Amino acid sequence: MFESAGISNETLVIFVSAVTAMLSFVAFALPLLNRNQKKEHFQSVIERRRKDLFAQTRAEIAQKGTKTMTASESVAASYKVKKMMGEMGEKVRDQMLMAGIRSPTAPMKYMIARIVLPFFAMGIAMVFISASDEPPGKIMVLLILALSVLVGYFLPRILLKNQIVKRAQEINLAFSDALDLMLICVQGGIGLEQTVQRIAEEISEHSPILAEELGILSAEMAMLNDRRAALQDFARRVGSGAARNFATALIQAEQYGTSVSQAMRVISMDLREERMAKAEQKAASLPPKLTVPMIAFFLPVLFVIILVPTIIKATAATGG
Repeated sequence: MFESAGISNETLVIFVSAVTAMLSFVAFALPLLNRNQKKEHFQSVIERRRKDLFAQTRAEIAQKGTKTMTASESVAASYKVKKMMGEMGEKVRDQMLMAGIRSPTAPMKYMIARIVLPFFAMGIAMVFISASDEPPGKIMVLLILALSVLVGYFLPRILLKNQIVKRAQEINLAFSDALDLMLICVQGGIGLEQTVQRIAEEISEHSPILAEELGILSAEMAMLNDRRAALQDFARRVGSGAARNFATALIQAEQYGTSVSQAMRVISMDLREERMAKAEQKAASLPPKLTVPMIAFFLPVLFVIILVPTIIKATAATGG
């Protein structure tokens, strides 16, 4: 058939072999390219954070060297900034960091979106209402407009919460393994900063999100003089319970002089027990969840299999 179409069997074999070789090369090269992209992104995030910390340190040194601003003026300026941001702005900024959004303008864009989207959604609803052949009544129009305003107002918040929950779940899944690796490094005599940096590089392929956060933590611990502030910033930035327990344990170990490895071992055991408890809870809640599908799908089929042959036999016996 192929020879009649002008294609020889040898040409077909060569073409199929070339396509197979190309697909094999692509399947082999794509994981390597993705791995390199993850490492490049991981390194770029850490380098950006280091540059920001270096610029912040230089600005603080320059501010200390100049005498144009007194201490009272500095306190007043910081108070004005905090007053302008407000508690809502600080809360939004923390939520943005928990969601992995590190842009300085992200909180302002989020607030603007929550103000603008209700009017935009209401405008779209009015366009659809006016374009309909039979416009609804006044009460229905008011309900549609109110629903569109609520959707436009709460949509950014729902998306942000969803992103925060996803990141927290991924960090909690990989954090216990990272703690085990940290424990091995600390017991081997490696410093805490080098340990965090090494583990961040090791888990960059398995959990890029946790690797980025640990890389930023190592950069802050290396650049900042206050390790406690770096750990508190890590806990506030990540937001998950595992990160908060980790930061609190390390701060207390440094404050009271206890063993860091022992604190890591206890946290790792607690995380694994928590994961096991959640798995058992999900397994225990599975039978009640399967009850409704079994009643809705299995029982009707079972009744059909049992009753239909009996009905057919009864009908045939009565001569129907």
